[in-house]
Amino acid sequence: MTEFDMKYPVLPENIHNILQRGVVIPALPLVLNKERRFDDRRQRALLRYYLDAGAGGIAAAVHTTQFSIRSPEHNLLQPVLEVVAEEVARYHARTGKAVVKIAGVIGKTDQALLEAQLASDLKYDAVLLSLAVFKDTPNEVILEHCWNIAQILPLVGFYLQPAVGGRILDVDFWRLFSRIPNVVAIKIAPFNRYQTLDVVRGVAESGRSNEIALYTGNDDNILIDLLTEIHIPVGSEMMRKRIVGGLLGHWAVWTRTAVQLLDKVRTAKTAEDYRSLMTLSAQVTDANAAFFDAANNYAGVIAGIHEVLRRQGLLEGIWTLDEDEKLSPGQKEEIDRVYAAYPHLNDDDFVKEHLEEWLA
Repeated sequence: MTEFDMKYPVLPENIHNILQRGVVIPALPLVLNKERRFDDRRQRALLRYYLDAGAGGIAAAVHTTQFSIRSPEHNLLQPVLEVVAEEVARYHARTGKAVVKIAGVIGKTDQALLEAQLASDLKYDAVLLSLAVFKDTPNEVILEHCWNIAQILPLVGFYLQPAVGGRILDVDFWRLFSRIPNVVAIKIAPFNRYQTLDVVRGVAESGRSNEIALYTGNDDNILIDLLTEIHIPVGSEMMRKRIVGGLLGHWAVWTRTAVQLLDKVRTAKTAEDYRSLMTLSAQVTDANAAFFDAANNYAGVIAGIHEVLRRQGLLEGIWTLDEDEKLSPGQKEEIDRVYAAYPHLNDDDFVKEHLEEWLA
């Protein structure tokens, strides 16, 4: 092993190829029972659903998993990461298919290093690095933090929208971040097309454009992100970059359909194919508005995801660690509406067919 490899661990080639090709990566919800304690059985069932639905990766310990899993009161970070690692290993042993394991890492450098080391010990492939805690910090300080974490595991960058705790990160940041040798992907989720382009431009100008996979987290723009090839002039060259997959809270529900939609994007050739996908794009966005509670500034986002999974029988209830976190007024009716309006987007029949085996 070279000094470079020891300092900046690299992805196994098969995992790198999966990320580069583009896959569906659900952001894992935390499953609790009615006592608001960790429900190991249904957490595993949910993971089996994602894997059998065709997800190419799992992102755990992220916003959808609830950041308070880290609090001493709950102490669920390690149990959740362990369950994911175990279920992915069982799936690989059964099918031979590799699945990318990504662990969310948050906080200032001391905390982030501990979380990244835990993920490394559990054989995760990469960390999704949240920078939300660095509210008004200069780029150079944040980048030093990122370089430190990169010595533990490869990095997936994360541009989180300010409405739910993120911060503005300019094109200069993304250009320099992308030069970290083992940045392997970036989840783009500012819910803002201008800021999305900042990321793409930064990657294009970094010199590592061909090594970094872009993933959409823009839940309000999923299919358009996936359909668009972005051209960025860099010197005398025109760099062409696509967003190849998604790492999404939205794809934590109706996941089988998400896999099918990504396949449709890949195989689209005719004008009619693209018109159909544009129509589907607006429908997916409408469904997302209901699930994520856009009308109430995302107050019911986690409860909304849980409600869909509850309706499918994967969850018994919509309980979260925060007893005050629940569906917003009118959100249930909005979920009713999009369920009725877009029956072709749900995967209820797929879940019904396999639910008992996942729960076994």
